[in-house]
Amino acid sequence: MSSSELERLDIDAEAHAELRNTLSRCRSRQELLRSARHLGYRVTRTDLQNAWHEHQQGQPASDQDTRAAIAAGTRDRVGSGQDAKKCKGRCAE
Repeated sequence: MSSSELERLDIDAEAHAELRNTLSRCRSRQELLRSARHLGYRVTRTDLQNAWHEHQQGQPASDQDTRAAIAAGTRDRVGSGQDAKKCKGRCAE
């Protein structure tokens, strides 16, 4: 499991607006996974599902909320500054 990768993605996204913006353009979980992987994060579909499930269960923790939002592909808080340049505008690739 690569939940640490999902957490790293979250931390990087909070620190780098360009990465956050790049990932926020993704329209689906699949696009988000492809973009994250393209940027070097080893996030899996299972990681996203687990984060979303934890969020639905009402687990209190700001990191859990952020991971769940990333899983849903609906939040601005996602990814890493210089790496975002590699994927800029290519979420669907």
